[in-house]
Amino acid sequence: MEFTDTILAIIVNDQDREKVVAGGTPLFIARDDDELQRVALQLSRILKAMCHLLDTGVYIIVKH
Repeated sequence: MEFTDTILAIIVNDQDREKVVAGGTPLFIARDDDELQRVALQLSRILKAMCHLLDTGVYIIVKH
């Protein structure tokens, strides 16, 4: 089984940053929900990848 999907970025609100553990993926901290959504959308367009909202309120940018 070969995995080709890659997480390119993680975006989270400042208040929810404890939900994410430091690792090898770039982490972007947003001030509020508006900035969270805006940064997630911009990064997905720049990286030509998909933006996914997890149930925890954390966005991940994934290259499929």
